[in-house]
Amino acid sequence: MQPEKFYYDNKIVRNFGIASVIWGIIGMLVGLLIAVQLYSPAVNMHSQYTTFGRIRPLHTNAVIFAFVGNAIFMGIYYSLQRLMKARMFSDVLSKIHFWGWQLIIVSAVITLPLGFTTSHEYAELEWPIDILITIVWVVFGINMFGTIIKRRERHIYVAVWFYIATFVTIAVLHIVNSVEIPVTFWKSYMVYAGVQDALVQWWYGHNAVAFFLTTPYLGMMYYFLPKMANRPIYSYKLSILHFWALIFIYIWAGPHHLLYTTLPGWAQSLGVVFSIMLIAPSWGGMINGLLTLRGAWDKVRDDVTLKFMVVGLTAYGLATFEGPMLSLKQVNAIGHFTDWIIAHVHVGALGWNGFLTFAILYWVIPRIYKTELYSKKWASFHFWIGTLGILFYAVPMYWAGFTQGLMWKEFTPEGLLKYPNFLETTLRIIPMYIMRSVGGAMYLTGVIVMAANLYRTARQGKLVANEAAEAMPLEKINPQASTERWHRRLETKPILFMVIALVVILIGTFVELMPTLTISSNIPTIASVKPYTPLELQGRDLYIREGCSNCHSQTIRPFRSETERYGEYSKAGEFVYDHPFLWGSKRIGPDLQREGGKYGNSWHYNHLMDPRLMSPGSIMPEYSWLISQKLDTSTTAAKIRAMQTIGVPYPIGYDKIANQDLVKQAHGIADNLATDHIKVNSNKEIVAIIAYLQRLGTDIKANKTANNQ
Repeated sequence: MQPEKFYYDNKIVRNFGIASVIWGIIGMLVGLLIAVQLYSPAVNMHSQYTTFGRIRPLHTNAVIFAFVGNAIFMGIYYSLQRLMKARMFSDVLSKIHFWGWQLIIVSAVITLPLGFTTSHEYAELEWPIDILITIVWVVFGINMFGTIIKRRERHIYVAVWFYIATFVTIAVLHIVNSVEIPVTFWKSYMVYAGVQDALVQWWYGHNAVAFFLTTPYLGMMYYFLPKMANRPIYSYKLSILHFWALIFIYIWAGPHHLLYTTLPGWAQSLGVVFSIMLIAPSWGGMINGLLTLRGAWDKVRDDVTLKFMVVGLTAYGLATFEGPMLSLKQVNAIGHFTDWIIAHVHVGALGWNGFLTFAILYWVIPRIYKTELYSKKWASFHFWIGTLGILFYAVPMYWAGFTQGLMWKEFTPEGLLKYPNFLETTLRIIPMYIMRSVGGAMYLTGVIVMAANLYRTARQGKLVANEAAEAMPLEKINPQASTERWHRRLETKPILFMVIALVVILIGTFVELMPTLTISSNIPTIASVKPYTPLELQGRDLYIREGCSNCHSQTIRPFRSETERYGEYSKAGEFVYDHPFLWGSKRIGPDLQREGGKYGNSWHYNHLMDPRLMSPGSIMPEYSWLISQKLDTSTTAAKIRAMQTIGVPYPIGYDKIANQDLVKQAHGIADNLATDHIKVNSNKEIVAIIAYLQRLGTDIKANKTANNQ
């Protein structure tokens, strides 16, 4: 039998690598812009398209799906071909995948600043883009499995296990979390409501981190780290154990994002238990990586790619220990809604995802261009300024988080809130926000230096677009005669491997989601809770458009500190008509669930026009365009019909007369504003958003609360 000659496709690897670097710089620039806005809101240039609420999701999408996403595909397309000893299944599918993914990213860049958003964290893109994501992901899957099937290597290596788990789980997550009813081409409502929507979203949100930011990077670590160190992976048995344990346990942990909310207690407890269990398989991957370098630490000292790998793995270990610790209720009670969570997330993102991406870029680009890295000194500078950037970013955010959590809960000896004005806690951490932006700027500087270094590297070499290789054809072996252990046999059957991985992740999914989604008695109703009026519904959509839930929560936890500050704690039945839920994940401003009736309409008008008029020192941006822009009521009927479709009990035929009620309520608010000498037309957007704010929390009788502005 003669070896077969073939060619690796390096051009697709190069394309994804370039895209990762370009989008990484753009995404981090947007991140730096919103970081500066937290202490200088005027940096948005008084534009509605650059406010924190609108471009914060642009930053997260650009970094997660553009920078990290393109890096994942770069690493997979490079390693998969070499592990399978085969060119990618289809050059055409590779190109469709690449350009389709860039189209998705460009669509996000356009639509998110325009306010087209579902408000689901990490899944903000509207339904037409969701469909495009599905198509491109299927193209990627066909290309990947086609390559695996035509392989010349009998066993699929551990890296490919993680790639398979990534593909099937992300497909499930995306489909389940994207069930929505289109209203217009750029507007939809989630089918799930309130507690159900929150559970599905954080099942998705936590596992998007698990299976987009973790498992593919573990797969790339298993391929690239041994290559860089020129040593075999430390333990094959450990890789089996931590792979299957990781994908089984991770899927259960989402509810730890919803502790002390109205989520059923059993679901919260499941989230806590499995989050703690998650430490073992997570650290299994870190230990397997770090112990691979035993006896090679001299090489680590001299090789910048290995330095990036070591710090990245260390950041992964720290983040995957801290995550389970934050799922403990006592810790979560202090940390949730604070900048502690921001620090935690960025240790993983900047350290684990960022540093592994840089290591792979520094290793791959010189090899596909058949040259040496242009400057090792530049790469070393990038490593040190990037490491310092992470520290300058994370340490102030930890400090800010501890400060917030403790100040929010502190009482005087007389039993009164020591800091009843929420703004006091915000102003106290402004210096930390400034330091955070310095750290972000340092990290970004390193990325720009890397981009220049890689560009000069490519200039001095020449891309080997089709790299010649040869390997023996795959030899068919009688499975009955095989003496291999069960897992080695499974590694020869990629489709069966995929099916088993799918079953493993679906077990936790069904146990976690089905009772809450299918048993209506799990969400008790409250007779006084009614659907939003047409004007309030329009105002709620404006609230979503402006990204207000990025700064304000709408759920009050059953702590004395929160009920004293905000009012009666939240009940599950209050959210049954909320499509989507708006509980938020960060409190830069106070909780708004009991906002209705606290202040007059004129207070809200002035606060939206210029927040500093009503709250001196506020870092909230102004929303003056709401005063000048006309409310689009042409969509009211379609919105009512969509809500009826997903179970909101508007009367039959109400869509035909909804605008009459809208106009009547709007005139009432405009007339009320006129009594305070504020002249505004009743057809302006600000009237609708005031109507929504005044509705919040009024369905049940709220306790009197302290001034929290």
